[in-house]
Amino acid sequence: NAALAHYSPSNGSSRTLSAGEMYLFDTGGQYLDGTTDITRTVHWGEPTPLQKEAYTRVLMGNIDLSSLVFPSNTAGRTLESFARQALWDVGLNYGHGTGHGIGNFLSVHEWPVGFQSNNMPLAAGMFTSIEPGYYRDGEFGIRIEDVALVVEAQTKKPFLTFEVVSLVPYNRNLIDLNLLSPEQIQYLNSYYKRIRERVGPELQRQQLEEEYKWLQESTKP
Repeated sequence: NAALAHYSPSNGSSRTLSAGEMYLFDTGGQYLDGTTDITRTVHWGEPTPLQKEAYTRVLMGNIDLSSLVFPSNTAGRTLESFARQALWDVGLNYGHGTGHGIGNFLSVHEWPVGFQSNNMPLAAGMFTSIEPGYYRDGEFGIRIEDVALVVEAQTKKPFLTFEVVSLVPYNRNLIDLNLLSPEQIQYLNSYYKRIRERVGPELQRQQLEEEYKWLQESTKP
């Protein structure tokens, strides 16, 4: 049912999960210290070559936009194509926005931040989602969504970049490393190191040993 980008469950369409297909879960909540909106796509069995390539290209778009350095006061619509480039290269695309502002104790989809033509220019301190995807009618859907903070880049002139603040591993089973550039692999390893350092100690503090073991396995270089 994830082939529909914004699927709503019903008694007539709900199905039992199986290990032989992709599973997309869009999660989030309102907490005292922030609002989350994080989507991951997994496959517990053996993905098809198309599923694996599509997932990897969605991930490439997520990485390319998340690591982009850009001038201050740049409109989100100017950056949006960086999340689509890896999909466009092989004639694929997705039919929804690439991201939206995220409010704290406000709306999860918070106006007017985002990557569409009528959103305001990006500025340091804004929170936005970054969420490229790919959907194949009647078969499967893929979306990889992170929450990112707009921050000042380490450049001589005042440029901006993103700091991804959601700390959830991507599905290793669906990544085709042959498609990734050395820079994209380096980004993944740096991200996984950050997840281990920040989330690992908290899982140990809560004595969640099974979860800690899963995290270590899921964030290996």
